[in-house]
Formats: sequence, C-alpha cells, structure tokens
Amino acid sequence: MTVKTTLMWFRQDLRRRDNPALRDAYEQGKILPIYIFDDTQTGKTAMGAASKWWLHHSLNALNESLNGHLHIFKGDPETIIPEILEKTGIQRVVWNRCYEPWQIKRDKAIKTHLKENDIEALSFNGSLLWEPWQVLKKDQTPYKVFTPYYRKGCLQQPEPRMPQSAPDRITYAKDYDDCLTLDELSLLPDIHWYKTMEQCWKPGEEGAADNLSVFLKDALEGYKDERNIPSVVGTSRLSPHLHFGEISPNQIWYAALDAKQGNTDNEHLDTFLSELGWREFSHYLLFHWPRLQTHNFNDKYNDFPWQQSKANLRAWQQGQTGIPIVDAGMRELWQTGYMHNRVRMIVGSFLVKNLLIDWREGERWFWDCLVDADMAANSASWQWVAGCGADAAPYFRIFNPVLQGEKFDTEGEYVSRYCPELKHMPKKYIHKPWEAPKEVRQKAQVVIGNTYPAPIVDLKASRQRALDAYDKIK
Repeated sequence: MTVKTTLMWFRQDLRRRDNPALRDAYEQGKILPIYIFDDTQTGKTAMGAASKWWLHHSLNALNESLNGHLHIFKGDPETIIPEILEKTGIQRVVWNRCYEPWQIKRDKAIKTHLKENDIEALSFNGSLLWEPWQVLKKDQTPYKVFTPYYRKGCLQQPEPRMPQSAPDRITYAKDYDDCLTLDELSLLPDIHWYKTMEQCWKPGEEGAADNLSVFLKDALEGYKDERNIPSVVGTSRLSPHLHFGEISPNQIWYAALDAKQGNTDNEHLDTFLSELGWREFSHYLLFHWPRLQTHNFNDKYNDFPWQQSKANLRAWQQGQTGIPIVDAGMRELWQTGYMHNRVRMIVGSFLVKNLLIDWREGERWFWDCLVDADMAANSASWQWVAGCGADAAPYFRIFNPVLQGEKFDTEGEYVSRYCPELKHMPKKYIHKPWEAPKEVRQKAQVVIGNTYPAPIVDLKASRQRALDAYDKIK
C-alpha cells in the first residue's frame, strides 16, 4: 500500500495544535510542510513592518516545532505550488482558509487549477469559530449590528468545534531543495527600531500558550472592568497570536470556559467571549463587504469634509499632540507594536473627530505599526470609531481624551510610563498639563511648548467643528 504524501501549506495558522489542515495531512501519511511569503500583493494589502518582524520569529518557532522541515518560498503561490507538485509528484494539497478578499480570490483560483489537474485540494476552517456564510438573519441577509449577530446568530449555531491535539510524530516527505532560508525572506528591517518590541513579546505557539495561561490565571476574573485600565495587564494580549494563527479561537474559547467551569453567567467570562465574538464580527463584515478596508461602510460619509493636515497627522503619529493620553498611546504603539484597546478608541476618535483627518490615514498607520495588524479588525474598528462603519459609535459621540484619561488612567501611571517628561506632574493635571499653574509646572519640570508640546487643537472648539461637519452630511 502506497503511503500518501500531502503538501501542507501553512499560512495564518503557524501552529501544530488544533490545526485542522495539518491534522488531515498527518492522518493521510507523509507531509511536506511549506510556507509561501506572497509578495505579489502590493499597496494596501502588503504586510506592514511590525507584522514582518513578528512573522520572522513566528516562522522560526514553527520551523523548530517541525524539526527544521518547514520549506520557505517567496512569490506567487499560483506559480510555486504547481511547480512543487510537478517536481515531487505529490497529488494532494491542504490548507486552512484565510478570509481577506484578495486571498479568497487567489485561493479559489489555485483550488480550481489543482482540481482541473486531478490534484486533491482541501481547505479547512482553522481561524474562526463560525464561518461567515454560516450566520445569517432569517431573510438570509448578513447582520449589520453586533449584538443580534452574536447573541441571536452565533450563539444559536452549533457550538464551535472542540480543539484538536497536535500530531504526535509527523512523518516528513523527502526534503525539497529549491527553497529559501528564513533570513532570505528579509523580513527584519535594516533599522533596528524593533528592539523594544523584542522585550514585550514571544512570537510563536509557545508564546501564545503562555499568554493564554497567564491571562486565565491572573486577569480573566476582573476582565470586564480591568480591560479598560491601560496601566494594568487586564487584557489577554492574544491578538497577534490569533492573527498569525499561533493559537486558534477554539482553543481560547474552551480554555476560558474551562477556567470558569462553563459558567457563562459569569460577567467576566461572558464579556471575554463576546470580545472573541467581536473578532468574528470583523471577519464577517470583511467577508460580506470586501471593500471595508478602503470604502465607507455608510455611503453618506463619502461626502464628509475631511481636513488635510500633514503636520497634525505627523504629530499624531509621533505622539506629539500635546494631549497626554493620546501621546502615550501613540508612543506605546511605536515602542511595543501594540496599543491598549481603550486607548485605541481614544486616539482614533482624536484623529478622526478632533483633527478631522480621514480614518483611512489612521488605518494605514496602524497597519504598518501593529504586530496584530489584521485587515478585518483594523478596518472594522477604524470605521467604528469614525462613525461610518457597521454598528458604529454615532459620529456625535466624541471622546474627550482628558476625561477618558482621568477616568481610566486615574493615577496617571500609563501616561507617566510613555510620556516620562510628565512623570512629576500631579495627577490632578497630568492629563491636562497646560491647565496647571505656572509654579506647579515649574516644580514638575514641564515647560509647555518645550519639554512637552502644547495641544495642537483646542478640544472644545475642535469638537464643535466635528459636529458642524457632521451636520453637513446628516
């Protein structure tokens, strides 16, 4: 009896545990594991710098877990995969599905080509709890509002599949010589700005498992409240691991349920599971509205009077707006490749509403700087903050960054961490240092416009300007 050999195409599923495609390949016989860095996509879909840094380390971790058998390629999978099959004689290819529009289009073409040439091609769901086409309203149209999508749609579906164990002992096919080393992908940038990120993260499947374990032990109980406090570790920090598929949502879902003995009445567990639901909703929106990254979900915003200000955009990007909670968030992003979720909403609202800068500018900056840059989540979240997305915050709901800072960073710990020039400012003024009396600023060694910038906009006046702009399209 001939043992089947399967080409296992790794993509955004860089793990051994709970990997449906890998499990299928393992059960069939021998495996030739490959990863293809598709650099044929340019512009808005090309991977950002922070994501490339993460990918380098994640691929290295995956290769180690595969005992050095991961074969790496660079180029167009539509060309590379048939070439591998022709040279090896392999008649079977498997992968886990991706849901970005360009990947769906590419994968359909590959699957069609393979089947026309009598190659078995199978794809699996390895990254979502529910398929986007699985959850529809009674009239068979997609949901546009999160709560009914999640409560009436997702939670009424069959429960997500149980996670699968990792294959015990993989039998590998003969090595394929015509491939690259990881370093030849040149994912690490020449400028070593990522050195501070290395101190914050452990990319790879084991890093994901460690993060989940710490979260369940230390932060799940209290999650509903502490997830909003940026100075504490109150969130799971699993988003980059999820994006690269170093852990599956199924693993997280059932691990969280087990941690609370399945008690979904626990408010912290329910809130955390609903956040996994928000991730699903983002992918759902991108699947049903594939122009989400570039086009307003709500068409009336096509006529919104955005302002063009390179100086204000640059000040926002560099964390030099003069608004402490905004600057702290933007500096956290630059230093760590990450930003606390509450602060993401604050900096997003400030850019779009106080500065009247198009949300797509923010989306592009986050895309390049975030280690968890995910087309679905990034696009849906920016549209939500801008007021033009599905189930969006109303445009007239404008975050006051001073009040947000005082509410969620009461002691000023977060601001002090990322804006150390303000660390001696009393907590009464740390979120609004320009209002501090001169003697207070002198004692704190803060000179507005020198050691710390003056606010680039007046918060009250810019809020009214945003409301006036909204009235023009309303």
